[in-house]
Parts: sequence; structure tokens; C-alpha cells
Amino acid sequence: MNKVQHKLNQLSATAICGNDISSSVLYVSALAIAFAGQYAWVTLLIVSVVLFLFRKIYGEVVGALPLNGGAYNALLNTTSKSTASFAATLTILSYMATAVISANEAIHYLHHLIPAMPIIPMTLVLLGIFALLTIGGISESAKVAIGIFIFHLGSLTILSGFILYFLFQNGFGTLFDNWQMPLSGGSIYTAIFLGFAASMLGVSGFESSANFVEEQEKGVFPKTLRNMWAIVSIINPLMAVFALALFTIPVLQSDEYQNTLLIEMGEQVGGEGLAIMVALDAFLVLSGAVLTSFVGVTGLIERMTLDRIMPPFFLKKNKRGSSFRIIIMFFLLSASVLLITEGNVKLLAGVYTISFLSVMALFGIGNILLKIRRNKLPRPERASWFAVLIAISAVIIALIGNIIMPPKEGLPSNLSVFLYYFIPSILFIIIMLNRTVLLKVLLKIIDAIFNPVQRYFKRLDRRILRNINKINSQEFVFFTKGDDIATLNKVMLYIKKNEHTRKLKIVIVKNDLVKVPEKLKEEIEFLDKEYPEIKIEFVVEEGNFSPELINSFSEKWNIPINFMFIGSPGDKFPYKIEELGGVRLII
Repeated sequence: MNKVQHKLNQLSATAICGNDISSSVLYVSALAIAFAGQYAWVTLLIVSVVLFLFRKIYGEVVGALPLNGGAYNALLNTTSKSTASFAATLTILSYMATAVISANEAIHYLHHLIPAMPIIPMTLVLLGIFALLTIGGISESAKVAIGIFIFHLGSLTILSGFILYFLFQNGFGTLFDNWQMPLSGGSIYTAIFLGFAASMLGVSGFESSANFVEEQEKGVFPKTLRNMWAIVSIINPLMAVFALALFTIPVLQSDEYQNTLLIEMGEQVGGEGLAIMVALDAFLVLSGAVLTSFVGVTGLIERMTLDRIMPPFFLKKNKRGSSFRIIIMFFLLSASVLLITEGNVKLLAGVYTISFLSVMALFGIGNILLKIRRNKLPRPERASWFAVLIAISAVIIALIGNIIMPPKEGLPSNLSVFLYYFIPSILFIIIMLNRTVLLKVLLKIIDAIFNPVQRYFKRLDRRILRNINKINSQEFVFFTKGDDIATLNKVMLYIKKNEHTRKLKIVIVKNDLVKVPEKLKEEIEFLDKEYPEIKIEFVVEEGNFSPELINSFSEKWNIPINFMFIGSPGDKFPYKIEELGGVRLII
């Protein structure tokens, strides 16, 4: 009997998805500055506005359809299963990329503290730890997520305090100097466009709460959206402003600062001790994003399995109510991707970016379709048409920006990497959706190939059987003088051992000199029972035994007569062999 599963409260649910979205502070400020320069905080505020619109969009859809699955669930109830599966594939790819990138980046931050630690093996260990934690149950996972979430917010608060103290002591001159610098892209519009496209990655994780809504207490889901929106609206723009106030833009756009911006900020304002705290926080919150991926993908694949898209194999649960087979499968997928990329998980940026933004856009489309096709469904809140269209347009703009964004030197484009993973994934889903049709097609192909061969062998089989029957149906004639049963038994043994035929005529030619023995018929009936495989016919004919008589019998029965002489050594055969056309002599 499965253990009763407790629903998640506001803090637990917010922590699980909040670790993912709040971990974006580690990279999104540096990413926005790389493209938008001094306008990075503006692009991050625009992202906050877009996310505010999505709060209503998600709230309306999940309020009307409070089931796991996110965009998949929205499209499943408004379009077709194939369209919904398209969204599900994108979501799974997004979670896979998030898990691998977050785990790898988490170990890189820990490696900053422990340089001797191997990256790839420890990344696999980290993925395995969170797989086991998720198998242990969502309640246990939530406890770990809460601890990470609180530590993360506390660390950011402490870091912000140190930065503010440092700036009040040293002034805001660097911030004003950065504001006067020329834009590397040349145009403010291009800078904001590309900066906004890059900054939209900072809301990854916002969609996660919708994928495990069934595990949340009633009324918790909209609160998770509110809390996540508040976190990224405050932290991300604030950290971008702090970064611009501490370092010049060329420094911020260097590779070193792009990867470890918050650690550099901590070391600048608080020394090595604060940098270590930030590195530890980065390790923990990125690990929390791995946990978010496991929880989110479990809820999604459970729903897909219940809808018979995935095999029922994945529905098996353990005593704690966890779908452990889904978790193990996702762990193996993530581990294989890590090993295939040989730890260069930056290759997955295209998968992560395009998948996540596509899912956001599809969710907005799902909201529109819900308004049109399922308008009578009760829902706690409604997003206005204007808000939905603006939000979808903003996400599409960000998606286009990430597709056309020039890749870093030595790396493929976002679109090419995305297609490399998306095409085999969607092909697998298409096969699962159409497996019955495909099996029927396969059966038709097999029939088309093998039916002619099968028909040929059936004809050959029938021809062989006819020949066998023809051979077995040829009769053997034995002329007896009234021999005893022992002699007749020799005949039966001879036929069984040497002849193909299974039909025997035992003929006695009676006349004035030859009489039919009284027991002969009974003895023949006895032999018929003893040799059921041989059909015996007893025939009594009038006349004198001679070659002429044998030939007349041959014509009468339309069979060649093989004459068998039964006798003892020294007996003289009464006729010439050549007169009978084939005599078999048994002594």
C-alpha cells in the first residue's frame, strides 16, 4: 500500500520552482550586460513586466485545468494530442538541459572552492544524489529545496548589504562612467533587443510550478507565481545595477566575469570570505535547479503516461508514491547527454533557450485556445486579450533574438544544437503516438514480402502431401494359400519395414483343391487391429492361381501386382520370375 502523499504548502512549492528561477541571478545579469551594456537593468525590468503578464496567463489556464503537465495540459484540452505532445517534447528537453547545465555549473562553482575536484564524475554524482532524493518522495525533496532556497535568499541579502555599504563608502562613479560609454552594438534598440532576448533566460523555472500543480495544496499555485515574479523582478535588475556600479563594462563583458560575476562582486566588496559564501550559495541553488528539473519532468511524464502517449511502464510507484522509473530514466538521459558533450554543456544552451521560450509561447497560445474553445470552464482569474497577445509577442521576439544571436567562437548556433536534440525526440514521440498505425503498416509490409513465399510453400506442401498420399495409397496384393498367422505376420512386418504403401489386399484363390481356412478371416481381422497404420482388405476369388489370373486382377483393380512368395528355404517357386513382372521373394 502506497504511503499517503502530503500536498506542498506555499513555501515548499515556491522553493522547488524558485530555486530554478532564482538561480538565474548567477548568470543573467552578466549575460544581459554582454549584449545590452549599461541598459541591462532596463531589459531585466522589461522581462519582469512580461513575467507579470504571464502570471495571469498561467493562473487562468491552471485554474481552469488544475492538472500536471503545464503547456502540454493546456494544449491537450484545447487542441490535439499530437500538438500537446510537441509542447511536452520541448518541456522535457528544457528540463534535460536545465538539469545538465545546472549540475555542471554547480560543480564548477564548487571546483572554485576545491580545485582538485573532478568536474564530470562529480556532476554525475550530483545528478544521482538528486535522483535518489526525488525517488524518496516530493515531501523529502521539498525539505531540501526549502533549505537551499532560504540560504540562497539570505546569501543574496548579505551580498547586497555588503555592496551597498561598499558603494556608500566609495561612491557611484563607476556606474555613471558606464552610463556614458558607447554601445558595442551601435544602436540602443539593437542592444535592448538582444539584451531582452538574453535576459528572458532569467525566467526559466517559472513554468515548472504548472508541471506539479497536483502535488500542491489548494490555492498555492498562484502564490508560487507571485513569489517567483517578485524574486526575479527585484534580484536580477538590482544585481545588474550593482555590477555596473562595481566594474566597468569591458571588465563585465570578459569571459571570466561572465562565468563567475557574483563571486567577483563578493570578493570586491567583502573579500575572500564573502566570495566563498557566494560560491557555496551558487553550488546549492544550482543544485536546487537540478531538483526542480526532476520534480517537473516527473509530473509531466506521469501525465503523458496516463494519456497513453508514454508506455504504462512509467506509472509504477514506490512506497513513497514516487514514479521511480521516470526519475531513473531522466537521470540516465541527463547523464548520457553530459558524457556525450564531454562536459562542454555550453553546447546545450540552444536546447535550453529555444525549448524554454517555445514552451512559454505555447502556453500563451493554450490560453487563447482555452478562451475560445473552453470558455465556459470556471476559472479563478482571467488574463485579458491584450495582456496575452503582448506576452506571446514578447516571448516570440525573445525566441527570434536567441535564434539569430551570433554564437560564441567555436560553438554551433543555438538553432542547430536545438534541432540536433529536438528532431530525434519528436520522432520518438511521433512513433509513440502512432505506434498502432505503424505496427499495422509493418504487418502489411511483412505480408507483402512473405505472403508470396508463404503461398509458394503452401502449394509445395500440398504437392508433397499429395505425392505422399499417392504413394501411400498404392495397394500391395498378397496372394495366400491359407497361410497361418505367423506367415501373415511376416508379410505385415515386411510391408511396414520396406514398403511405402499402407494398403494391403490379402487374396486367396479358392477352387476345388484350395479351400478357405475357417480361421483365416479372424486372423486377418486380428492383424488389422495389431497394425492400425496398415489398412487390410481380405478378398476371396474363384479360379486357378496363374500369371493370367494375376494379370486379370491387375486390370480389374487398376494396380500393378507385385507378387510375393512366402515359403521356406528349399521351396520351389512354381512360376518363372519374368512372367510376373517383378517378383519379391521372402524366405
